[in-house]
Amino acid sequence: MSLKIIVLAKQVPDTRNVGKDAMKADGTVNRSALPAIFNPEDLNALEQALRLKDQFSGSTVHLLTMGPPRAADIIREGLFRGADGGYLLTDRVFAGADTLATSYALHEAIKKIGEFDLIISGRQAIDGDTAQVGPQVAEKLHIPQITYAEEIQSVENGKITVKRRLERGVEITESPLPVLVTVNGSAPACRPRHAKLIQKYKHAKTASERQADNDSSFHESDDYLLLNEWSAACVNADVQQCGLSGSPTKVKKIENVVFQAKESKTLDSSDQQIEELMVELITNHTIGG
Repeated sequence: MSLKIIVLAKQVPDTRNVGKDAMKADGTVNRSALPAIFNPEDLNALEQALRLKDQFSGSTVHLLTMGPPRAADIIREGLFRGADGGYLLTDRVFAGADTLATSYALHEAIKKIGEFDLIISGRQAIDGDTAQVGPQVAEKLHIPQITYAEEIQSVENGKITVKRRLERGVEITESPLPVLVTVNGSAPACRPRHAKLIQKYKHAKTASERQADNDSSFHESDDYLLLNEWSAACVNADVQQCGLSGSPTKVKKIENVVFQAKESKTLDSSDQQIEELMVELITNHTIGG
């Protein structure tokens, strides 16, 4: 048995480095002002896909991402770790998309890709924290979904078994294929880059990147180095359902919130002060029953 797997991945701003220029006046993220990284939970999702590829001979893993041209880095990163290829959705009409518009565009791209057995994505992206895109894509494709996955335990006889990590424990869930699975950050971390794959794919580029770099060294024998790049027209997307025009979610106000302690207490290392603090915390029910 072989599987055709699509991994939904996103290039996100590094929220550890958010500054005063992180948001634009219209309430959208100023991505050019922030370092871009591979969304962490999408890396967990990629690892689950690669494990299935290792397990089932002939299986393929392709990444699908939507973003500006620099988001091609996400596909290259996937290739360096063992993926087989990828698709970049990039078009000005996609800019400013909320979860509804994003899931619509991804859905149209998946229809263009064609047959698949499994779609895997991270639970949520760190720039929005909505956890909505994966489930919305599943709904638009009319396929089952399993969320909060920690491990894909088995795939056999047209069914998948998944361990879910929930707030109060774990749950084992079974679903028929095709299915969409979203993966938690508690799942195993993604494997590192492979040196041979870096050498093989380090010159992989989209057509736009080649044009921008004035790269004329591409030959037909190097077609594996040409990354798929699709516009809204390429996937037959309705532009009214893309980007800001297709996004009912509007950000009205952004505030910087700074947490400050109303009172503080400094202790030395004496046992008496530590014991007094413990008594105080237990008395006001900060800790204990």
